[in-house]
Amino acid sequence: MVDQHSVEWDSPLFRSTQSQFETVAKRMKMDENVFNRLRWPERVLVVSVPFRMDDGSVRVVPGYRVQHNDALGPCKGGIRYHRSVNLGEVAALAMLMTWKTSLVGLPLGGAKGGVAVDPNPLSRQELQRLTRRYTAEIINFIGPDHDIPAPDMGTSAQVMAWMMDTYSSVKGYSIPGVVTGKPIAIGGSLGRLEAPGRGVVYCIMEAAEKLKWKLNEKITVAIQGFGQVGNAAARKISKIGCKIIAVGDHTTTLYNEKGFSYESLQQHVMTHQFLKGYPEGEEIPWGDLITLKCDILIPAATGGVITEENVKKLRCRMIAEGANGPTTTEADLILQEQEDIFVIPDILANAGGVIVSYFEWVQDLQNFFWSEKDVNQRLFEIMQKAFHEVYERSLEEKVRMREAAMRIAIRKISTAMLTRGLFP
Repeated sequence: MVDQHSVEWDSPLFRSTQSQFETVAKRMKMDENVFNRLRWPERVLVVSVPFRMDDGSVRVVPGYRVQHNDALGPCKGGIRYHRSVNLGEVAALAMLMTWKTSLVGLPLGGAKGGVAVDPNPLSRQELQRLTRRYTAEIINFIGPDHDIPAPDMGTSAQVMAWMMDTYSSVKGYSIPGVVTGKPIAIGGSLGRLEAPGRGVVYCIMEAAEKLKWKLNEKITVAIQGFGQVGNAAARKISKIGCKIIAVGDHTTTLYNEKGFSYESLQQHVMTHQFLKGYPEGEEIPWGDLITLKCDILIPAATGGVITEENVKKLRCRMIAEGANGPTTTEADLILQEQEDIFVIPDILANAGGVIVSYFEWVQDLQNFFWSEKDVNQRLFEIMQKAFHEVYERSLEEKVRMREAAMRIAIRKISTAMLTRGLFP
């Protein structure tokens, strides 16, 4: 049976991401030729991914790999497994990766991949067969000097291990640098798992310093999403003393005005896999977390959760975008008029993952590995530098943080493209 799936570009995230780029580029009076090239990805691969189920039947699902731009270096971007994955979403995320790697100064371009499948019902054997077949379908599109995948929503270190093994088996020798986010045993980096969430909190720390906030138990935090990003952000933000009053995953959303213990939440998740059933909180609707009264809101789940309908109901003082594209274009236009909410945009706030992925790639290439302390320190230094650069640009050019971040990223890529020229 073939899953029906659209391969159209027209997705809300793609429209929003492209519109955001076009608006900023026109305000910058960007070179028209570079502008036209950056509006669309350089390469797109759409594949059918057949894989055998445990009952012997064969299922076929669509898969994608999009390379948006490689002016600064090899493409870099995650692979997600989710039933809603489509070409427009993947293309938008590839474009966001281009801005992200450029903004934080990495010698990498932007890419993204995905398979339109819900991985949760699949057995371990089915997931492995799916991953190996998808890797085989895109194998000539990726490589340590070309395009380096990483885990994303619905994938994991184990999925990356299968991808690396499939690629290496076909090539005839071990190539750890083909993917990042791998297990430590086969060339993964210490500190990689928590990097996206740590990066979010590093940005919050820098923003608090600029805003003259003291991050202590009086600062309340709401975190939407308790996966890799939200979990690590919760751990770090609670460690520096802030109070988590709301947290949610796809099974439930919980509120407790007295605050949650991160250790207790984590123990529950380790035992039960999800937050559902955690006893120390009031269950509230998923969408209500966004509009709770709090100091810091961390949307760390999916895109498009801050919308034109709920943006005027926000009661936070800071938004740190842990997810990709959590704010729609329409909502962002309204946010720009709300001076009382400080926004740390996604291409800055959640860049920690790709930064430590870059570290892992470098370590694999040189066969020399760093301590976790070194990784975290280098991550902090890059995030701190990038935050200050964006903050100062926002003051100098009198624009909000999102536009300042976009301007920095676009200028770097534009300069590289104009310097390289056009072949032939």
